Amino acid sequence: MIEIYPDYKEIFKSFKSVDDFLKIDIDIVRDFKNRKTGRFFIDGKGFYIKKHFECGIGAILDELFHLRKPHIGAGHERALLDRLRTIGIDTMAVAAFGQDGKILSTQRSFLVTEELTNVASLEDICARWRTKPPTTVIKKALLQKVAEIAKTLHNSGINHRDFYLCHFLMDTGNLQAAEMGKQPPTLYLMDLHRAQQRNEVPFRWRVKDIGGLYFSAMDIELNRTDLFRFMTLYTGKSLRQTLHEDRGFWKAVRRRAVWTYRRDFGKNPEPRIARMDTKK
Repeated sequence: MIEIYPDYKEIFKSFKSVDDFLKIDIDIVRDFKNRKTGRFFIDGKGFYIKKHFECGIGAILDELFHLRKPHIGAGHERALLDRLRTIGIDTMAVAAFGQDGKILSTQRSFLVTEELTNVASLEDICARWRTKPPTTVIKKALLQKVAEIAKTLHNSGINHRDFYLCHFLMDTGNLQAAEMGKQPPTLYLMDLHRAQQRNEVPFRWRVKDIGGLYFSAMDIELNRTDLFRFMTLYTGKSLRQTLHEDRGFWKAVRRRAVWTYRRDFGKNPEPRIARMDTKK
């Protein structure tokens, strides 16, 4: 079974099977066990394809052992990308999807997305803030946009599991307009293959997402005002209200961020780094 999305039917009209897509010659950007990700061009347009091959029963048992629903193949990410579009979060545009095989352990699948151009990761953009501080306008706009994405994602029952600045891509085509406050920045949320979807995101998974985001922003010269602004935007509450009602959540977020920082860098965050202070 293959599905080619309407805008791409002409481009992929000669592709009739899963095998046709799995045979596409690609410039590999990631090669992990039974999954290969790579870039290719067709009719002058750039695309990325994730090729999922047979995973074996071991991968499924490992997911079950860790009390996780097995998300094997490309179908899970395809569904999430479609879902993000419906809730108003910009992400990769799906061009084609397909899978074969009824047995999960021997199933093969693929996901083709159109290449995003003129983009840069927030990790790279914000890293420059240490030597060249951003304008107040763009910093506020990015804080608001990231907080809105986090809030919408979690309120829709989705948690990312790799919610770091590097997985936000900013459209640099409207950067100048965003810096001048003429229009909001456009951010694309990426790498959703590990994301989870439920009726409601459990406390610990919200902590993991926001803690991961805070960890990835610890060295970009944010101050307390920046953090407090994010907290109020994310919760939709006043600062006094969220510090009182969500005190346990914000303390857990900071613990998670500091733990990750110690794990990855072998040291504590510098004292100058703003605290997510839970005192009124």
